[in-house]
Amino acid sequence: MTAPRAPLRRFLDGVERVGNLIPHPATLFVTLSVVVLVLSAVAAAAGVHVTHPGTGEVIAVTNLLSAAGLRRFALSLVSNFMGFAPLGPVLVSLLGLAVAEQSGWLGAVVRWCVHRTPARFLTLAVVFVGANAHTAGDVGYVLLLPLAAATFHGAGRHPVAGLAAAFAGVSGGFAANLLLSPTDLVMAGITQEAARLVDARYLVAPTASYWFLAVSVGFVTVIGTVVTERVVEPRLGVYRGTVVATSAIPLDDLERRGLRRALAVVVLLGAIVAWGIVPADGVLRDPDQPGILGSVLVRGLVALLVLFGTVPGVVYGVTVGTIRRDADLYGAMQRGMEGVAGYLVIVFFIAQFIAVLSWSNLAVVAGVHGAVVLRALDLGPIPLLVALVLVTAMLDLVLGSAAAKWAILAPVLVPMLMLVGYAPELTQTAYRVGDSLTNIITPLASNFPLVLMFLRRYHPTAGVGSLTALMLPYTLANTLWWTTLLVVWVWAGWPTGPGAPLFLGP
Repeated sequence: MTAPRAPLRRFLDGVERVGNLIPHPATLFVTLSVVVLVLSAVAAAAGVHVTHPGTGEVIAVTNLLSAAGLRRFALSLVSNFMGFAPLGPVLVSLLGLAVAEQSGWLGAVVRWCVHRTPARFLTLAVVFVGANAHTAGDVGYVLLLPLAAATFHGAGRHPVAGLAAAFAGVSGGFAANLLLSPTDLVMAGITQEAARLVDARYLVAPTASYWFLAVSVGFVTVIGTVVTERVVEPRLGVYRGTVVATSAIPLDDLERRGLRRALAVVVLLGAIVAWGIVPADGVLRDPDQPGILGSVLVRGLVALLVLFGTVPGVVYGVTVGTIRRDADLYGAMQRGMEGVAGYLVIVFFIAQFIAVLSWSNLAVVAGVHGAVVLRALDLGPIPLLVALVLVTAMLDLVLGSAAAKWAILAPVLVPMLMLVGYAPELTQTAYRVGDSLTNIITPLASNFPLVLMFLRRYHPTAGVGSLTALMLPYTLANTLWWTTLLVVWVWAGWPTGPGAPLFLGP
């Protein structure tokens, strides 16, 4: 395996050192919240405002250092925390994962994977699964990241390399997917409304970007594998931490029996889910939201994760003797949740920061001005698409929601590019690329604290800089190849999705 060149290693080490000079993540978000409060007062006093390109509403910066702003903050402290979107799904999902892990079932699965997956394909498999995991929402973060780290560790490789490979697939390749997701529906709806500012009858299908994003899965997988094995893993070196690897010895007869029984339960549960989702009137279908994407299966994946983690875990634990009574089950859940305390502390402060940023309207102002800058550059269509990718990536550092950013950018960019002959589907596709590139390096991403928690299991002193330096090579590589792929795709004249044109007629 070829080691990375010394200049690259020095650069990443420098990023880590500088990044770790940033205080504890909780302090970081306290500081950012104070900065937002001060900026809101200054901008409000200066009368800063924008007109929302979609609604025509005039949006002014709100002064949060006023008496009304401070009262709002004081009264919303608890609701900000409890309403933080990823908090509930992550905590509930971890209950099922805790049973799967503490019963020994997850360890048995890891050992089986180590023995069944050829070593040369392990990284490839992890990144590929990650690139398709975001269809299931936060499940990819909660389940795949710790599983990948444990699998690498059990195979005698650095566990953090497995964590990085999975994170690169799940979040760095967020747009790439072989399956449609709820995000595709949301994006298409926003794009369609923006397109109708020019053509009142224009339709944008959820599959508008499907061909391009499906092909992107292969690139995400290959690039993620190469970066992991040629850059990240050599830099990490040999793992010398205190976490003991799951034994790589073959399963004994009792463990194999437990694994077979747990697998039978998984198959049975899968059959029940299929029975509830395949028929048009199945119990897991929602009459008010027809189709698979609106079903209970998709919207209730957290509950299914708990079910698929707990029930097979109990069956395995009862078989091998790790669970003998009900107290063992709840004890497993408790032990699994003990490591969440640090995550909860960080989430409390990040929730307050997101709240004040939203109340201030500073993010909306930044987004609208970013779109205006793109229009003013007058670069020509293809350079403008590249600029859209890069500006979106930069906005993603401070405004994580894909839908929120697109709701701001689409009403400006979609009509503008339509008027020079480029289809809304292509503009949306360029946006989806940019929205994926910096997810893995910004501490403002909603799942960043969760990934940092997983990292600290193997690297207890890791800080923001450690995780940023770990993932930066993926961002740089993805920015280069994904933007190039987009340009080549446009030059070749390939449609971005079924029936989705690149160009519009006169």
